Amino acid sequence: MEAGKIVKVSGPLVVAEGLTNAKMYDVVEVGESRLIGEIIELRHGLASIQVYEETAGLGPEDPVYSTGEPLCVELGPGLISSIYDGVQRPLDILRNLMGDFVVRGADAPAIDREKKWVFEPTVKAGDQVVAGDIVGQVQETSIIRHRIMVPLGIKRGRIKEIFSGQATVEDTVAVVDVDGEKREITMLTRWPVRRPRPYKEKLPLEAPVVTGQRVIDTFFPIT
Repeated sequence: MEAGKIVKVSGPLVVAEGLTNAKMYDVVEVGESRLIGEIIELRHGLASIQVYEETAGLGPEDPVYSTGEPLCVELGPGLISSIYDGVQRPLDILRNLMGDFVVRGADAPAIDREKKWVFEPTVKAGDQVVAGDIVGQVQETSIIRHRIMVPLGIKRGRIKEIFSGQATVEDTVAVVDVDGEKREITMLTRWPVRRPRPYKEKLPLEAPVVTGQRVIDTFFPIT
């Protein structure tokens, strides 16, 4: 990680120098507690950072570390059943580790790496696939079936191996042959939050989602 240092702190805004290779919207870790932040401006060798945690105690000369990557979220089985904060820290897991009050700089994998899911393949060896094609599915909840797709970057390939049965999100569930190169597919995907997800078509909104919440109380509270 490239390291810089703080020159100014103003509430949630931190200005740092020394991050010569940083890019706009790169994620940085601020201070010894490694608070999560995002670069929102680069000017005259200084990086303005929006810190997403309490900045009390930070000051000039404190270190800043650039990850060199944009803010990303993890997508995969386990997403629906988890509770997250705004930067996808799993609050249910952090509560079990730390209690009701989350310590600044606390972090944990957004999606459980140890839990095993039953992967059901929907393709077979020899099938031709492209990015976005569904290769399998996982019954994540009693009503949600999570589809596993070929990730972007694979324009056209052929299924060389396909797995069936229990697997973690980091286990290889399929191998795609792309012009003689083997590309492994897992159930876990990292996606930049500022990059729109591609889609084949937009489905029309026909059936309402009935939540049981009374609309009159939501939009026009009666006191």
